[in-house]
Amino acid sequence: MTTKRLISKRVLALSATGLLAAGLAACSSSGSSTPSSTSSGGSSSTAKAASTGEVVMESSPENSITDNFNPFVSTAAPQGMGATGLVYEPLFQFDLANPTKSYPFLATKYAWSNGGKSITFTIRQGVKWNNGTAFTPADVAFTFNYIAAHSTGTDDINLGGLDPTSETVSGNTVTVNFPTPQYMKLEQIAGQAILPKSVWASVTNPATFTDPNPVGTGPYVLGSFTPEGFTMIKNQYYWQNVPVAKVYFPDYTSNTGALSALFSGQIDWTGNYIPDLQSDFVAKDPATNHYWEAAGSSNALWPNLNEWPTNQLAVRQAIDVAINRQVIGTEGESGLETALTNASGITLPTYQAWLASSVSGDSVPAAGSAAQAAAVLTKAGYKKDSAGFYALNGKEVTLTIVDPASYTDYAQDGAIVAQDLKAAGINATFDGTTVNAWNADMASGNFQLALHWSSGGINPFPLYDTWLDKTLEAGGQGDFEHLDNATIQADLQKLNSDQTVAQQTADLAPIEQFVAQDLPVIPTTTAADWFEYSSKNFTGWPDQSNAYDSGQPSGTNNGPGTGSDEVVLLHLTPASS
Repeated sequence: MTTKRLISKRVLALSATGLLAAGLAACSSSGSSTPSSTSSGGSSSTAKAASTGEVVMESSPENSITDNFNPFVSTAAPQGMGATGLVYEPLFQFDLANPTKSYPFLATKYAWSNGGKSITFTIRQGVKWNNGTAFTPADVAFTFNYIAAHSTGTDDINLGGLDPTSETVSGNTVTVNFPTPQYMKLEQIAGQAILPKSVWASVTNPATFTDPNPVGTGPYVLGSFTPEGFTMIKNQYYWQNVPVAKVYFPDYTSNTGALSALFSGQIDWTGNYIPDLQSDFVAKDPATNHYWEAAGSSNALWPNLNEWPTNQLAVRQAIDVAINRQVIGTEGESGLETALTNASGITLPTYQAWLASSVSGDSVPAAGSAAQAAAVLTKAGYKKDSAGFYALNGKEVTLTIVDPASYTDYAQDGAIVAQDLKAAGINATFDGTTVNAWNADMASGNFQLALHWSSGGINPFPLYDTWLDKTLEAGGQGDFEHLDNATIQADLQKLNSDQTVAQQTADLAPIEQFVAQDLPVIPTTTAADWFEYSSKNFTGWPDQSNAYDSGQPSGTNNGPGTGSDEVVLLHLTPASS
């Protein structure tokens, strides 16, 4: 089974000309990268939305779709397309654009105890499952017990590293207990999809359960399902007002079809990386076509710490000062992601509250400096060889930057980096590979240097955990550079014992300093929460002035670093009303 990864979403990219004209950036939940002239489910969507109060939503092209709403299967089409989280609700939802803000859903409040080893939720009363039966605290306790029971083996659903040891119910409260403090994992715990015990108690293998008729507490139930797309309709038992009557998910079988539908006004809401966003989308109807790409996390170059030459600190330092982050952001990312110049790599301004004073003034040149890179290598004993590249004891600094050719923004970023490094005397080239090969090589450590996203969430712990946590290496979920540092591992664990932002910032300081000085990863730009929308049929979308959500469509509302489709839909109002 493939569980949901703690990653930031890389989504569609369309480039008519340039470095990789036919390529399109991939989505973390979709492997689609082959353009096609066909798309299904899109031609009449605009008229349908205007006349029936239906939001048309696109999040991930799928080669084919089946009605599998299992919230634990990230590869299932409905989750990739953004629908699963409209059925299964968590206890709380979180605003990734404003990490200090949360929304009570199936729980009305929570309280930590036992030094962060226990958390007690007060469960909302009067909620029903979409089959009309009562939702109870016993369902919540069952869910966490179910996770614990299926936390190892082929049916592993231990998302986010949750390891509950016991659950107790008392009246309308549920207490979940853990063996170690979990303060930094509130999002994983409170964001867990809650299951109906009456259905899932008989599901012995969650890895293979297709869940075609999902029973949840969310605002929508499955209406009609066809190979061309499916419709979610109002849940008659939902405990809140549902202002949007229907949500339609057309199945676009290619990136080309999805973007063509967006540009022609057939889609209300999407989350794509679009190089020519202003001309291809906004300019077509500037009164109603909008976007907001909030800084959700940080992109970084991941150097292989076990292979020459990226296992050499001087080489990593030279790369760090040589690359032009401004150009990576303005050209590689079309101005939609901004240069990260604080050496800690912390995502700013999203995590400004957690920036330690000891690194707040530690910066790298946004435009890069070949001269500074050369000075670093020269001081470390490197000399130029007959080809004009730096070498140490006759061994040339030669490296390959690898990323999928179909991730056109990353491919362009990689080409820019290679150009910058060559100018600094490092013999660097970019290799555009396939998504599958890249994923396999990242997981196995078969690479020298690669650009990769990191995890987002309601605090910077997922960011640094993805970068530095040795335990994530085996599952291919992080630590791709293969860092093995016992001190940093202990520092990460210590963070989970910190309840306040002040405590967390103090304990993040040595981690931020380590990234700045040792460069286990080399941060480049922010990683956007991609979000584009039309206000023609619906209003109330989040934006910079009303940042109640990041707006990035996501397959599930549950767990770290994911969008909150449900929160957005509950804020919308038909434009005609």
